[in-house]
Amino acid sequence: MSTDVSRVAVVGDCPAYRYGLARVIDSAPDLEFAVGARSVAQAEGELASGDLLLLDLQEPPGALSATVSRLAARGVRVMVVYAAPPADIGEPIRAGARGCLSRQAGELELLAAIRLVVAGCRYISAVLAVGPRPCLAPPCRVTKREREILELVAVGETDHGIAVRLGISENTVHSHLDRLRDKIGSRRRADLTRFALSHDIVKG
Repeated sequence: MSTDVSRVAVVGDCPAYRYGLARVIDSAPDLEFAVGARSVAQAEGELASGDLLLLDLQEPPGALSATVSRLAARGVRVMVVYAAPPADIGEPIRAGARGCLSRQAGELELLAAIRLVVAGCRYISAVLAVGPRPCLAPPCRVTKREREILELVAVGETDHGIAVRLGISENTVHSHLDRLRDKIGSRRRADLTRFALSHDIVKG
């Protein structure tokens, strides 16, 4: 197995949703579904060796934050899944969660969010956030081709893969990415993904 594959565990109350997450995670070449369980205790054996835990437990906010805090203290990277916006989206983050994901998230958003959190970034689904959606830079004009490239970057495609899928040269991809980096004011690939998500370029 490639060392570049990230292992993702899922703990949640709903078997159908766990199954759906497993299917999407295993469809990505750089991700592996590690375990699906109804409780943290049932997934215990996989947590230490995993890269991310998606926590989808419908618990009272205080109890959920306590669970997140215990896991974070052990070095487990956690992203909390919500069926509806919580009263305080900051509570799980303060407890140590690396992100908050909506159950409404489509496949593209789910995979992009997982990759961002595994890479060390934070992620919060826009539908869960209170107030205006954050963005990394003032609004800027993005061409149709740049939008296509941003969407592929957000789902983890390589520069070579983007070139093949769009039928253009890899040098052309690099040129578009350079212009995009200038527009958003960052050279980091993870920031390109965040920009795509926050500007509805990736809708799932």
